[in-house]
Amino acid sequence: MSRTCIVCDLGRMGYAEALSIQRRIADERKRGEGVDHLLLVEHPHVVTVGRNGHEENILAPEEMLRRKGIELHYTDRGGDVTYHGPGQIVGYPVLDLREWKRDVGAYVRAIEQTIIDALAEFGIEAGRIPKLTGVWTRDAQGEQAKIAAIGVHLSRWVSTHGWALNVATDLEYFRYIVPCGLTKPVTSMRALGVEADAGEVKESLAKRFGKNFDFEMQAEAPALTGELR
Repeated sequence: MSRTCIVCDLGRMGYAEALSIQRRIADERKRGEGVDHLLLVEHPHVVTVGRNGHEENILAPEEMLRRKGIELHYTDRGGDVTYHGPGQIVGYPVLDLREWKRDVGAYVRAIEQTIIDALAEFGIEAGRIPKLTGVWTRDAQGEQAKIAAIGVHLSRWVSTHGWALNVATDLEYFRYIVPCGLTKPVTSMRALGVEADAGEVKESLAKRFGKNFDFEMQAEAPALTGELR
């Protein structure tokens, strides 16, 4: 029998507030309470540094970032430096992996597959590059380019953090960082000529997520979202 996962669309929300919600749900799951969630959110401009991050991959001083309206956060996810902003769909699965697979590699591969499957629905062929976490495709110049970044954190087999898929992201903001410590280009669905509606992309991601993790996905009512905040 499929397990239940709640899909909660947080709309546009600051990074710190969304992290607080993740941690609240994660604490419940660690106690064996509550239910697994997939949180979908769009952040204002923010650069985040993972626990394996390198300061030299932030190419602008913090004062310049502030002037550009970009927040800077140090966080406990895996990975290096990344950017979140408007036009990007960020997914935060808060799952008790003891009820799925106690396998970090399998978890990350299933997230990648979720995004690959969703992009295929919009006519974008994407895939993996060995030893490089994330989802990749070919940009307009035919070069390998990252379209989705992934960085996760597990504590007592409960997950937080997740992925960031560039839908209509202003790619100019990536010039302030070396994304994920790599010099390869980044791209977006819009840059590839796909004018996708954010709601349709979220729906596809939730559907594919349920399939890859064997979940019955249930949407959360706005009133419950308010209680989480």
